[in-house]
Amino acid sequence: MLSSRAKYALRAILVLAEEAPSNRWTSAQIIAERSDTPRKFLEAILVQLRDEGFIQSRRGPVGGHKLLKPAGEISVADIYRVIDGPIALTPCASRTRFGVCKDCKDIETCQLTGLMQRVRDAAAEVLEGCTVADLARTPALGADLAV
Repeated sequence: MLSSRAKYALRAILVLAEEAPSNRWTSAQIIAERSDTPRKFLEAILVQLRDEGFIQSRRGPVGGHKLLKPAGEISVADIYRVIDGPIALTPCASRTRFGVCKDCKDIETCQLTGLMQRVRDAAAEVLEGCTVADLARTPALGADLAV
């Protein structure tokens, strides 16, 4: 499930994508207002996005935030993984953080692993196939994209 934190991160990135052509710094206050995100919550998200190399930040009265990469090079999956972790619904289906489920009796004979891997692959295909630039061109976050 997409967390509120991930939704806020995507909304913030979309605001920065809209501002990218102006090459101006965008304040956290403006991002919070335009993304309808509580500012304190947003500031922690912006730090995480900065630390992961998606945005750059500058302090001061003329400071703010900018995208570090073009919006077309940032997939929704990139943001999802930074904020929420693996796309897989179970640890045994994760490609990046594989693990055995806590209640698993035998990973070799588990009948759910294959299904969970297919779910992961389908979700990853959609999320990796949609960039921030794609979202910015879409009328609403939930709109159906031709991938």
